[in-house]
Amino acid sequence: MIFLPVLLSVVIWVWLLVGHGAFWRSGPVLGAAYPTRPLKVTVVIPARDEAEHIADTLRSLLIQQFNGELKIVMVDDNSSDGTGALARELAVTDRRLSVLDGELLKTGWTGKMWAVSQGLRQTETLAADYVLFTDADIVHGPGHLASLVSRAERDQLSLVSEMVRLRCESLAERATLPAFVFFFQLLYPFRWVGDPERTTAAAAGGTMLVAQEALRRVDGVDRISRALIDDVALAREIKRGGHRIWLGHGEQVVSERRYAGFSDVWKMIARTAYVQLGYSPWVLIGTCVGMLLVYVEPVLPSLFATGALRWAGAVCWTGMAIAFQPTLWRYRRSPAWGLLLPVIALFYLMATISSAVRFYQGKGGQWKNRNYPAHG
Repeated sequence: MIFLPVLLSVVIWVWLLVGHGAFWRSGPVLGAAYPTRPLKVTVVIPARDEAEHIADTLRSLLIQQFNGELKIVMVDDNSSDGTGALARELAVTDRRLSVLDGELLKTGWTGKMWAVSQGLRQTETLAADYVLFTDADIVHGPGHLASLVSRAERDQLSLVSEMVRLRCESLAERATLPAFVFFFQLLYPFRWVGDPERTTAAAAGGTMLVAQEALRRVDGVDRISRALIDDVALAREIKRGGHRIWLGHGEQVVSERRYAGFSDVWKMIARTAYVQLGYSPWVLIGTCVGMLLVYVEPVLPSLFATGALRWAGAVCWTGMAIAFQPTLWRYRRSPAWGLLLPVIALFYLMATISSAVRFYQGKGGQWKNRNYPAHG
């Protein structure tokens, strides 16, 4: 009976490595390219208290090497730190940039989605062939927009999204953020996301280029007005409507969001982890059992058992460490972090439990000094 959990862990990892969309390969990557015809693109940026980053984000977009017509709409979501004023300083010198004062939050909406919906109503957005949704802490390489549009045009895609390169400088970031990407790939294998025959749908909110036609078919963001995990929710709506989508890793786009300590990462996970589980205690229990079985169970016999049991645990632990290597390589981290994946997984699991505790304390999801009730 003792051998059974270890054997089950081995079976699970064999299936993950062989039959789960090759998620561990940490691909695909969007290459540099330019669209073959001039197109209109409007960038919509919801921003709330982003004074630290907004200027870098806007400048990176204003210098895009793009042969079409580029407009930028930044919606200042009632910031208290001068975000809007900094953006307007740039708008004075470049008329392609418009800055809106966001309306007060409407009942039934999250702040981000309400800001995005206001950006979508603007004339320049309605006239665009594509809309690029990006966050206010993202810096885009000069050829990034052209590459996104080129891929959408070449493959007739309604959504092109990238997992931006996350900042990985502090100890907390180095220890946890590559694993965040790894776990995201495991939840939503990118190969399956791009397969029109599969229902798997996901996107990464830092970069989402969406065709205007697809936006109209899904009513913009009205259907996902309450969504806290809005990027995945939008991807599901678009793919459910029969549109083709693509998700990969960004080499030309970087997040400047800082996580100075482990508490910052903890808060980031706890904000939406229980949302991801559908606010279900049963799914939470299943997740706890699954995480312990997949990541922790193999370690125990590797350290404390003997004979075949130890070898089975060691093989499983080694397999997960190897699976983590492509993601570690992408972030230029030591291969040794692969052996610490069980510890990192425990950190994520405890933060997920914390997310559930917050919910049952009546705090719900929280972001930018706002609390949201339980909705998907």
